[in-house]
Amino acid sequence: MKIVIVDDHPLVRKGLIAVLTQEEGIEIAGESESAHDAVRLIERTNPDLAIIDIRLGDRSGFEVVERLAHHPCRFMMLTSSSAEMDVRRAEECGVNGYVLKDSMPEELLLAVKMVGKGRKYYDQGLMEMLIRKETDDPMQKLTPKEREVLASLGEGLSNGAMAKKLMISEFTVKKHVSRIFQKLNVSDRTQAALFAQSRGLAAYTPPEEREEDKLKAYGTKV
Repeated sequence: MKIVIVDDHPLVRKGLIAVLTQEEGIEIAGESESAHDAVRLIERTNPDLAIIDIRLGDRSGFEVVERLAHHPCRFMMLTSSSAEMDVRRAEECGVNGYVLKDSMPEELLLAVKMVGKGRKYYDQGLMEMLIRKETDDPMQKLTPKEREVLASLGEGLSNGAMAKKLMISEFTVKKHVSRIFQKLNVSDRTQAALFAQSRGLAAYTPPEEREEDKLKAYGTKV
C-alpha cells in the first residue's frame, strides 16, 4: 500500500513514517507540509492512502480532500481535533478514516489496514458522541426542508406565506408541519415556533406586530 503523509510538523511526519514502515506491505510514497504541495504530491504519486492533518498552518486538510474528490486515493484525517464540526465535515467530504493523534500506534495501523481494504474507520469515541447527539437532539431528525419550514414557523408565518417563501404548495407545507410536530413531539404551531426560537432559527414576530408594520409601510395610522 502506497501512503502519502501530510502534516505541517516534521516530527509528526517522521514519527508516522517510523510506525508505518514497520508494517510489511506499506510504502511511503511521499510527505508534504502544506495543502497546496499535498495536492500536487498526490496527483504525481497516485497513492492508495493519504494521511492528512486537519490543521495545515493557515489552511485546512479538508481542502486537499475536496480538491481531490475525483481521485481514487482514500483519505484519513490524523488530527488532535475531536470537535463535532470537524468529524461531521469529514463525513460530508467522504473521508475514509478519522484518527486522533493521541491514539496508540496499534490503533493507527488497524485504521490504515481497514481503510486500505475499502472500509471506514472513525475513532470509536467520536462516533459514539455523534450517535448520542443524533439520538438526543430532535433537530437531527428533521430533513433540510423541514428545518426551513420550522424556521418559518418560528417567524410566525401562515401556511400560505410559507408556501410562497419556500416555493412549495400549501399541501406540502401542511405535510411538513405535521411531520415536524411528530418529530419534535410538539402539539401546535406555538410550541414549534418557541422551539425554533430556542435554537436560534428565527425571531418570532407576533401577528399583530406584523400587521402593524404592514400598515406603517403603507402610511396608515394604527
